[in-house]
Amino acid sequence: MFRAELDAIDLKILRELQRDGRMTNVELSDRVGISAPPCLRRMRKLEEAGIIEGYHALLSAPKLGFDLVAFCMVGLKHQSEANLKAFAAATNGWPLVRQAWMVNGDSDFLLHCVAENLTGFQDFVIETLTANEHVDTVRTMLTIRQVKRLGLVEI
Repeated sequence: MFRAELDAIDLKILRELQRDGRMTNVELSDRVGISAPPCLRRMRKLEEAGIIEGYHALLSAPKLGFDLVAFCMVGLKHQSEANLKAFAAATNGWPLVRQAWMVNGDSDFLLHCVAENLTGFQDFVIETLTANEHVDTVRTMLTIRQVKRLGLVEI
């Protein structure tokens, strides 16, 4: 299913679910203006097509004791396919790394990190990240405060 195949109701469903993925099917059907059974069928179709990848709770990191958010721009020693894949796989074993992107430009990867505190983040950077055999450079950016938080896609 491609965006061209999504009609106005499908887009409304996606928009509403991105705002609140916890609502009931009845509430969703009311919001998008169709009855519950066809709404559920449309949702299932969007899930099967991989457009809806899952449902998650947004957690408050500070209230759970994770007060530091940082980004790391990582440059590898060599950008061979094997090294890129190996580093990407390594990120899966680092719980502090919450999201990772392979990027182009001055760096090869951008890592979104969440830690309990500065010491925990520094330990990760020094003992794990820079110690990785593929890593050449690491530039870190500590965040001050999040000023915008929306769903990942504008629908």
